[in-house]
Amino acid sequence: MSDDGGAPGVHRVTRRTADRGESARASRLWWEHAADEYQAEHGAFLRDTGFVWGPEGVDETDARLLGRVDELRGARVLELGCGAGQCARWLRTQGIERVVGVDISRRQLQHARRIDEETGVGVPTAQTDVQNLPFAAGAFDLVCSAFGGLPFVPDAGAALTEAARVLRPGGRLVFSVSHPMRWCFPDDPGERGLIAEQSYFDRRAYVEEDTAGRAVYVEHHHTMGDWIRGIVSAGLVLRDLVEPEWPESNQQTWGGWSPLRGRLFPGTAIFVAAKPAG
Repeated sequence: MSDDGGAPGVHRVTRRTADRGESARASRLWWEHAADEYQAEHGAFLRDTGFVWGPEGVDETDARLLGRVDELRGARVLELGCGAGQCARWLRTQGIERVVGVDISRRQLQHARRIDEETGVGVPTAQTDVQNLPFAAGAFDLVCSAFGGLPFVPDAGAALTEAARVLRPGGRLVFSVSHPMRWCFPDDPGERGLIAEQSYFDRRAYVEEDTAGRAVYVEHHHTMGDWIRGIVSAGLVLRDLVEPEWPESNQQTWGGWSPLRGRLFPGTAIFVAAKPAG
């Protein structure tokens, strides 16, 4: 659920349904307003050229969930919900030249251009919704996403099917989202955040509305089973599911994520899936 400020004119917070059009509009609107604050607050943790899977700090340098770097050189890679391009830029620094990032927010992509210029490592980007990717079928060898786009879609299966469409046979999809278990608890890093208040099975979206009742922020809850069924229905094979433990070295609080909660239950789920070569 929403962990950072910046949403324009929030008048009411509710749980209700929200379709793909309303969800996409709200995500675009919210990130246009929140991008500056988000990058200022979290940019140092994410690093200009870093691949961090979530607030726990799981780093692709160590995790190698995408595969061995030497085997990825020459691969065509797409990052969904790339934000300021930190993950895609890290891939470029590893010698993986053909990397593209997409994000729904123009302002996030402006931060990507700024960091490109500051680091001298550029990443081609496009502004688009992850529910409708402007790429040909089988265009990429690897599709990845670190909390980018997928937590904000109403139909997990449809979004994963779209990601699978642009993936070549034998390719890999790796993505991280808020762990579904988090939806039972308030977004509070303290002790209040340890008491379950909502049903795990309540799939209504978390919605912030303006005074006219229009959504300005939408985040969708999908259970663990929903994500796995979405992977299977997209024609993919689940290879791994990582639920990171909170490391002792990480003492920071990021919205509802904190050492207190992270040592008791998972805050992030990372799915590793493959498209059968046949």
